[in-house]
Amino acid sequence: MIQEIFKYSLSNLWARKLRVSLTVISILIGIAAIFALISFGQGINSYMKEYGEEMGTDKIFLMTGGGFTQIPGTSNLLFTEEDLTFVSKINGVGEITGMYISTGEMGYKDFVKKYPMIFGLSTDSSEEKLVNDMFAGIEIIDGRSLKEGDILKANLGYSYSIPNKMFKKAVSVGDIITINSVEVRVIGIYEEIGNPSDDAQIYMSKEGFQEIFDKGGYEYIYISATKDQSPTSVAERIKEELRKQRGQKKGEEDFSVQSYEDLMKTFTQIIVIINAVLVIIALISVIVAAVNIVNTMYTSVLERTQEIGVMKSIGARNKFVALIFTIEAGILGLIGGFIGICFGYLISSFGGYVAAQNGLALLKPIFPLWLIMGCLAFAFLIGAFAGIFPAMQAAKLRPVVALRYE
Repeated sequence: MIQEIFKYSLSNLWARKLRVSLTVISILIGIAAIFALISFGQGINSYMKEYGEEMGTDKIFLMTGGGFTQIPGTSNLLFTEEDLTFVSKINGVGEITGMYISTGEMGYKDFVKKYPMIFGLSTDSSEEKLVNDMFAGIEIIDGRSLKEGDILKANLGYSYSIPNKMFKKAVSVGDIITINSVEVRVIGIYEEIGNPSDDAQIYMSKEGFQEIFDKGGYEYIYISATKDQSPTSVAERIKEELRKQRGQKKGEEDFSVQSYEDLMKTFTQIIVIINAVLVIIALISVIVAAVNIVNTMYTSVLERTQEIGVMKSIGARNKFVALIFTIEAGILGLIGGFIGICFGYLISSFGGYVAAQNGLALLKPIFPLWLIMGCLAFAFLIGAFAGIFPAMQAAKLRPVVALRYE
């Protein structure tokens, strides 16, 4: 019986192609928007999860000032070697290393100068693993990484290897660049990270950094927690001990401590909130579509009043008549949902391509099966729900009145 109802519903929808097409368009807009937004959100979450797995979730960031909300290289409050030694002795702290950060003037040949972020990293063999973890599996694609004794040598982010990206001509391994008018030799190029800011950074050894910049301390301290300790607990312990050591009151610290676990939770919450707001906006289109379905089905009931009368006069029950119109409305939603998913896929794929071309490879949408099936089910349910009231009106028609209707 259900199979016959579906066939009957499809034939009725086909007979009203123009009206059905306009209703479907209103549905697909909302579904396409929801599908595209969620696919991008899932892509970003997947990127951060992979990044965390590569880097290790046992990591802790100790930062000056407001932490990640502060622009790197702008803080006047820096960590000293004494601070580094003090933190290294706190229970639960495993490996630890400090990072110098500053904005520098970079020159290459006669091109217009750039002002990227420049990092001074440890090349000490005892801290090598921690520094490598910090790059979360990002590898050198040309040349080699920094080694102990590399002074006035640098590794560059991926963007420098692309013509017309940072400079008109690509920078190659072996080229000489200038940083604050000091000549530095390029010894390696990192692969693409997928973030324009990260892909434009320059990395030097601590010793090389100190040759160029008058920097008296570290802006970031990078820490790994020991295996027997929770990174979040260690981060709290570091914050408490360092606050006492500096003689500061709780809530008035001039530094910030955050574990990667907490950072991920905060980041995920922000993404969820942004996605929720955008999806709510997209739902407005779905509500409009539902209203259109109601209007379409009410019109269909009026046009087919005599037909309903015939069905009821030969024994069709009220629930059977109601089911026909509910399924028709559901099919309208399902068709709109399917086409909307197709459009959403095209929009997301094109958006991901454009983002990748502009150095935002982290904005890569993914399309899990649950998203596809969820959007289809949602579209069908919206359609079916919108069709309930017209279906109830059709079911209540008296056969005699319906047969006399013109």
